Amino acid sequence: MTIRPLADRVVIKMVEAEETTKSGIILTASAQEKPSVAEIVAVGPGGMVDGKEITMNVKVGERVLVRKYAGNEVKVDGVEYSILRQSDILAVVETDSKASEKKPAVKKTAKN
Repeated sequence: MTIRPLADRVVIKMVEAEETTKSGIILTASAQEKPSVAEIVAVGPGGMVDGKEITMNVKVGERVLVRKYAGNEVKVDGVEYSILRQSDILAVVETDSKASEKKPAVKKTAKN
């Protein structure tokens, strides 16, 4: 079964929380925060929503930051998803390789 969101809605799957910190401390399940990073699984077509034209700015496969209690949770074929509006997405998470591609090259010169 597949989920096809309508209007300005997006289907996301939450990314698993890290079990260890950067310094190597292992966290128990109760100490872990609810993850706010998710991967986009499906994107609605946009269009007219509440009298306003909405264009979708996110794509399938992107990782995004979402509000803590945004959306509705659903379970399809044993997998948990959340369906939320595009406006509940706070930011797109870019990897370092994507970020470095967008930065202009800076030419350094030696001063005499």
